[in-house]
Amino acid sequence: MTTRTGPGPAAGSGGTGGSTRQTIDWGTAEAVAVLTSRRTEFPESPASVTMPAELRTLTNIAQELVEGYTGLTSLAGEARAEVIDRPRWIRSNVAGFRHLLEPLAERLTGSTDADADLARVGRAIGAKLLGAELGLLLGFLSQRVLGQYDLILAEEAASAETNGAGSPVPFGGVVYYVGPNVLGIERRFGFSPRDFRLWIALHEVTHRTQFTAVPWLRPYFLELVDGSLGAFAPEGSSLGELVETVIDRLRSGTRTIAADGIMGVFANDEQRAALDRMQSLMTLLEGHGNAVMDALGAEHVEGQAYMSRTLQARRHPTGLSRIVMRLLGMDMKMRQYEEGQRFVEAVLARCGPSGLDPAWAGREGLPTLDEIRADPEEWIGRVHGARVH
Repeated sequence: MTTRTGPGPAAGSGGTGGSTRQTIDWGTAEAVAVLTSRRTEFPESPASVTMPAELRTLTNIAQELVEGYTGLTSLAGEARAEVIDRPRWIRSNVAGFRHLLEPLAERLTGSTDADADLARVGRAIGAKLLGAELGLLLGFLSQRVLGQYDLILAEEAASAETNGAGSPVPFGGVVYYVGPNVLGIERRFGFSPRDFRLWIALHEVTHRTQFTAVPWLRPYFLELVDGSLGAFAPEGSSLGELVETVIDRLRSGTRTIAADGIMGVFANDEQRAALDRMQSLMTLLEGHGNAVMDALGAEHVEGQAYMSRTLQARRHPTGLSRIVMRLLGMDMKMRQYEEGQRFVEAVLARCGPSGLDPAWAGREGLPTLDEIRADPEEWIGRVHGARVH
């Protein structure tokens, strides 16, 4: 999510980061996440020593395969790959969340309180509680994530870097691989390291290609993120007012967290439309990533079918893990993978390799949620001008 290698001032400051109006204690978030991430050390072994160089090579191979298959060419040049441990992944994502959520924090703490001292104490307690909750989420996810494409702060970090000639590094972002998790899955299920790592690289490089080959996509994505956060905290709202709103809606049965996610519970009709646009985009991107990974994997990755079956089961855990994933909203993420992949594969089967081109041409060509979930022929007819038989 971010190219930063450290937590930033707030994440390591113990909470305030110099502001008495902080809503999330980022230091608490990082500390709790690292504490709950378990088995965080990347053990020194022949496999771990050779992994960074091998994944850099495999990432470059994946880029060539993905660009050849999709017809999309990255405008950012060669992909960069880094192998990191769980604490590094956590720090990077804390920085990414902070970048996204601090404007939301300003909205929630913008209201006045008659008792300023009490308000400051309440905010400090609430900030630590929210930090602990975010830390638990990141600690849980840090045990499961295998790879991640750096997106949110990529442009900001790139502007601070220079190449050997002193010129700025172009936006492109980093493809991260969480080494202990990759190694653990390989050993647990007996995967061939080279094949499994190439398979992961195909998925993450597809996401990088989407955002670096389609110039308008990243600004549109960030616009949707901002609109989604606005659904959670409209201008002028206080945290207390939002809590009252969600309680009233849950009591009346108007919204349910299971069906809509926490932001959907808060949102009005206009804001829910913005959330739907975000969900439809993410469903397309995740489905496209999975479809490309499987199509290329079937040709270039030995044992791909076994890997796919194994990780599919891992995406649908039972017991406590299932409960935790549902509370975190990960059920929606799994549906995005499945619905999006069905849509993409159906479009490619009907229209050929260029079938998705209208989706990359501009936001008007993106499929809606209804088009993704219903017959893809509706989208095909709209953007291609005629049904494909």
